[in-house]
Amino acid sequence: MAMDQGALVERVKHDPQFHELVRKRSRLAWTLTALMIAIYFGFVLTVAFHKEIFAQSLFGGVMTVGIPVGIGVILAAFVLTGLYVARANTTFDDMTHEIIERAGK
Repeated sequence: MAMDQGALVERVKHDPQFHELVRKRSRLAWTLTALMIAIYFGFVLTVAFHKEIFAQSLFGGVMTVGIPVGIGVILAAFVLTGLYVARANTTFDDMTHEIIERAGK
C-alpha cells in the first residue's frame, strides 16, 4: 500500500498542473500578505510619524479619524483572508481534485 501511495505522490509532483497550482497559490498568498503588511505598517507608521492625521475629530465629536481607520485595518485582515479562502475553496480545490484524479489513473 505504501508503494502505491509513494507512486501517487511522485505522479502528482511531476504533474505540470501541480506546479501551476503551487505557483498560483503562492502568488496569491504573497500578494495578499504584501497588501496586509502595507495596510498594517501604513497605519502604524502614520500613527508614529503623523499623529495629527488620525487625531482629527470626526464630526466635531469625541471619536477621531484613527478609530474607524483602525477598525478598517482589522476588517481588511478579515476581507483578505476571506478572499484567499474563497479562491482556495473554488479554483485551488478544483485543480487539486483534477490532479489527484489524473494521478490515480
